Parts: sequence; C-alpha cells; structure tokens
Amino acid sequence: MFTGIIEATAKVIAIEKENTNYNFTLQVDFCDELKVDQSMSHDGCCLTIVKIDKEKKQYVVTAMKETMDRTNLSSWKEGSEINVERSMKMDGRFDGHIVQGHVDTTAICTKIIDEKGSWRYFFKYDATKNNFTVPKGSISVNGVSLTVVDSLKGEFSVSIIPFTQMVTNFHCFKEGTVVNIEFDVFGKYVQQLLEQYLKENK
Repeated sequence: MFTGIIEATAKVIAIEKENTNYNFTLQVDFCDELKVDQSMSHDGCCLTIVKIDKEKKQYVVTAMKETMDRTNLSSWKEGSEINVERSMKMDGRFDGHIVQGHVDTTAICTKIIDEKGSWRYFFKYDATKNNFTVPKGSISVNGVSLTVVDSLKGEFSVSIIPFTQMVTNFHCFKEGTVVNIEFDVFGKYVQQLLEQYLKENK
C-alpha cells in the first residue's frame, strides 16, 4: 500500500521484451536502500523489484501483459522519468491517501493551464467502466495523491503546486500524455455495495 507522496523520479535506462513480459531497468538515487522482492509504485503501478545493481544505482522490474495492457507502461521509453514511491511504513505519517498501486485505467491529458503560481491539468478517461470522481475527492495520477477540482463524467482536473511540478514527472506532461489513474478505493467499495443493494432490491 502507498500514500501517493512521490519520493523521487526514476529514469528508464533500458527496456527488454521477454516473451510477453517487459523488463524495465531504472535508475534512482536511493537504489542502495532497495532489495529484491520489494514492491514499489511506478507511476502509480505496483511492480516487484527482481534485480539490483547498487554500483550503477539501477534496478529491474518486470511487467506482464495484463499490466502493459491496463497502464501507460507501453509508452515508457529510454530516458522517461517515472514517479516512484516505496510502500508505506506502518509507523510513518499518512500524508496522502490510500493508494493500492492497482491502476484502474489510463487517462489522456487534454489541457494544461498556467495559473501563475500553480498549474491546472485536465484529463479525460473512459467513463463506461463505472469509474468516477467527486469534487474535492482523492485521486492518484501517475501515483501522485491529488485532490479533484473539476469533476465531470469521464473528465476531471487537478491543480499542482510548484513543488509537486518539480519533484514529479508532471513537468513532462503535455496535451496527449497518457497517465495512470487509480480512483479512490473507498469510493469504489461504496459504489459496488450500492450497485449490489439496488440489484437485490429491484
């Protein structure tokens, strides 16, 4: 489980296809603190570390076909900046919101507005899968815990302060950028329970 508070950005060094899997080699400053079998959030997608080279500050994660199909990992290239966060410590502060690292869908950045002190990012996603947002609700965009500003069917916006813009890969976004989205887990449970209740009480 994660909190959506990004620790750093990792750089994609190499991409290797192995049957239907993809092995991604990434580089990050705190690589010497990592260990094999550790779970880590990559743009909001939970991946397992399978190999580490501490001298080069590099590690490898593997993504299966299901992960590639449901996330933006297929758009990663050598040199891409990826938001990374290690799993939450039980004795730590919970500064963001509960992020499972299970990407629900992808969204497309449709507009970016410079608001002279912050930036407003607009996203569009497939609303036919019962995904939804609410104003002032929580959402994870590429693993970043954010608050929804505008909320419409299949669309939402978030505002980013300069610090978030600088330490995450939001500064790489442009119109057309594909991002990973994880909707609020509590909202998903409430929705499923309500749908089941309405189905049973028709």
